[in-house]
Amino acid sequence: MKDIQIGGLVSFTTIDYPGKLAAVLFLMGCPLRCVYCSNPQFFNLDDGPYDPTRVLDWLKTRVGRLEAVVFSGGEALMQGDTTIDYMRCVKDLGFAIGLHTNGFYPDVLERAAPFVDWVGIDYKATREKYKSLVGNDIAFDRMSKSLDFWISTGKDFEVRITCDPRFISKDDLRTIIDDCATRGVKKIAIQKYQAYFDEGDNPTTTGAREQFFNDSGLRDYINSKFDSVAWRE
Repeated sequence: MKDIQIGGLVSFTTIDYPGKLAAVLFLMGCPLRCVYCSNPQFFNLDDGPYDPTRVLDWLKTRVGRLEAVVFSGGEALMQGDTTIDYMRCVKDLGFAIGLHTNGFYPDVLERAAPFVDWVGIDYKATREKYKSLVGNDIAFDRMSKSLDFWISTGKDFEVRITCDPRFISKDDLRTIIDDCATRGVKKIAIQKYQAYFDEGDNPTTTGAREQFFNDSGLRDYINSKFDSVAWRE
C-alpha cells in the first residue's frame, strides 16, 4: 500500500462527525484554491509530517474511546485509492468513517462509498460564482455529481454552505437552498464566514458577514426546507 500523506491530526473532536466522538486526519493535497481556505498548508501533495503507520498504531489505542475517524484536508480524496486503502484499515479497527469533501472527485467518492459512513460536502456558491471562489471551472459540475451520487447511496450526510458575502448573496443562498431541497438533501449547515486572513482590496464587514443570520425571514425559509438545519456562527 502506498503511504498516505497526512498533514495534520486532531486527536479528539465532538463537532466534526455529528453525534460521535472522533479524531480527524487532515490529508495533503487539494485541487482547489478557495479564497477563504483555512488550511492552505495542505494545498500541495507533499510528504506529510505524520507517519501513517504510527497514526494507525495510535488509532489502535483509541479503540473503545473514540467512535469515528474523519478524513479531511485539503481534499481527502485527492490521494485516490491510497486514501481508500487507509480508510479500509481504519474501518477494520471498528471506527465509523467520516469524510469532509469538496466533491471534486466523484469517481473516487464512488469507490470509497463502501467504507464511508457519513459525508460533509461543501456547496460553495452558485454555478456562476464558483470559479471566482475556487479557481477552477469544472469544480461545480464535479461537486454536483458527487452530491447526486451520495444522495443515491442513502447514507447520512450534510451539505455545508459557508456564507462569504463576497461570493454569496442572500438571493444566491436561496438559490442554493432550493437546489439542495429539489435534489432531496435533508440536512444543511449554514456557516458564518470568518475573516481570518487578509481580504485584500475587498474586505468584508461584520454586518455583511452576519446578514444571513440576522434575516429572520431567510432563516425561517431555510429552516422550513430541511429536516435539520445547523446555523454555525
